[in-house]
Amino acid sequence: MLVTKYVITSTESNILPSDIAMKIYGSKYDVLVKETCFGVIVNGEEDVVNALVKEIRSLDPAGIFIKDRGFPPGDPRRCRGRRGGGARPGFYMIESESKMLPMISRALASEGEETETIPEKKKPLSIKRLDEIIKEG
Repeated sequence: MLVTKYVITSTESNILPSDIAMKIYGSKYDVLVKETCFGVIVNGEEDVVNALVKEIRSLDPAGIFIKDRGFPPGDPRRCRGRRGGGARPGFYMIESESKMLPMISRALASEGEETETIPEKKKPLSIKRLDEIIKEG
């Protein structure tokens, strides 16, 4: 069965979409690859794509993310070149999700580290104490 997956890089990752594409081109995997501004789209047999994605994720486990895509690259139902231009359906969702990736990357990278404690919230000033301050001033 053919599957299509996005391999999306966090903006804080040292791995670029072009690095991923070049790694795939030089690999033993027989897949279709399309580089995008967020990462790459990989299309091929499910077991091949899953093995490839696992290998790619190992390059930067906290900075590379995988997302399923319902359509292969160039599919006329999604290809903006055949729809008269404009953003591809789903583009704005990926754009929105990609803005969260740096925070997720940092959280994944710090997994197991001790986090600083959040200070306890101060209680609001009582009315009685406020009256005392006013009378003193």
